[in-house]
Amino acid sequence: MSTLTETKPIKSQNVKEEAVIEVNGLNLWYGEVQALKSIEINILKNKVTAIIGPSGCGKSTFIKTINRMVELVPNVKLKGNIFYNGDNILNPKYSVEQLRTRVGMVFQKPNPFPKSIYENVAYGPKIHGIKKKKLLDEIVEKSLRDAAIWDEVKDRLHENAYGLSGGQQQRICIARCLAIEPDVILMDEPTSALDPISTLKVEELVKELKETYSIVIVTHNMQQAARISDQTAFFLSGELVEVDDTSQVFSNPKDKRTEDYITGRFG
Repeated sequence: MSTLTETKPIKSQNVKEEAVIEVNGLNLWYGEVQALKSIEINILKNKVTAIIGPSGCGKSTFIKTINRMVELVPNVKLKGNIFYNGDNILNPKYSVEQLRTRVGMVFQKPNPFPKSIYENVAYGPKIHGIKKKKLLDEIVEKSLRDAAIWDEVKDRLHENAYGLSGGQQQRICIARCLAIEPDVILMDEPTSALDPISTLKVEELVKELKETYSIVIVTHNMQQAARISDQTAFFLSGELVEVDDTSQVFSNPKDKRTEDYITGRFG
């Protein structure tokens, strides 16, 4: 259930760069508990935005609001605006199905379907009405190549995706997301369940994908945020304390709470 205060999109920071998503005065409550407080942030086009902060600070709630998955939780109340390409996605008339086609999601734990590798990636295009096998073959191959896993699975396409390693399963989930050609990819701690080698592969993949997509990644790993993101947003107790270029946030944060967090004084 949303309470809208319709205004025009604003440029809350980085006005020189193009924003694909603009968040304006976003507040969210779970029942009586306020989880997000007056969030203002732009998600920049073809950039990686890292969301950092301690557990329970609102990171995952925030990105699940961007594709309205948070509305699946009972007793959620929203107030404010999220503009995607100029349209307010919190407007009840805005199609959730259309939104989730344009704004894809990769979760913390790999969650392939109990199907073959091929069927995992072809699932979205089939839902959208693509039935020609040749076209589906092309989409599956391109998506797997773009997810940097084609060479590892090209001879196993009809095997169950559950037979892959955790890191491979996560890249299959990324390929499944890419197959519906989103504009924005949301990643909720996508490497937290992976080993270091798999983590490195996903990080390298994220840096390549930003050439085509705009990416928001929630991470508990500040070194990861520093390695792969262009801008970093620090959340604390439901507030957006600071957002700026990643190099600025890590070398010269404006807020002492940010400095205390990134230097390990708390969290």
